[in-house]
Amino acid sequence: MQIVHPLKPINDANSKVLILGTMPSVISRQNSFYYANPQNRFWLVLEKIYDVKLTTNEEKEKFLHDKHIALWDTIKSCEIKGSNDASIKNIKVNDIPGILKESPIKYIFCTGKKSYTIFNKYFQVEIPVLYLPSPSSANATFKLNDLIIDYQKIKDVLDKS
Repeated sequence: MQIVHPLKPINDANSKVLILGTMPSVISRQNSFYYANPQNRFWLVLEKIYDVKLTTNEEKEKFLHDKHIALWDTIKSCEIKGSNDASIKNIKVNDIPGILKESPIKYIFCTGKKSYTIFNKYFQVEIPVLYLPSPSSANATFKLNDLIIDYQKIKDVLDKS
C-alpha cells in the first residue's frame, strides 16, 4: 500500500541547514510530528548538543526555527512495511528543490543510509550533502554518544555561518 507523507516541512526564510529523513515512522504519522517515537534518539541527540530540554512539539518546532534548522524527508510517498526503511519501494520524492528556493540552505544532512542514497539518486545540488547515521533505536550499531559526536556537525556548521 502506498503511504503518502503527511507532514509539512518545518522551515522558514532563515533556515540554513536542512535535515532529511526518509518517511515518518508509523508513530510519527500517528502523532503528526517528526521523530515522534520515544525510542528514536533524534530529539535527545539535539538536546544533548544544544543543552536544552524539548518536551512538546511546539518547543521542538520553535527550537528548529531559532537554530535555523529545516526538517523534512526525502520521500513524498512510497510502499513501506511498518517503519522499516529497508522495505521502501515505489518511491516518489518530495520537492527538495522547492524548499531550497524558499530557504537559504547551506548544508543538507541526511539521517540514515536510505535517505542519503535516495537524495543522491534523485537530486543534484551545489551545496554539501552529508550523511548522518540513523537516530532510530533499530540502529543499535551507533550508541547515543556516537550519534552526538556525528550530529555535532550540524551545530558546527551553523556556528560558522
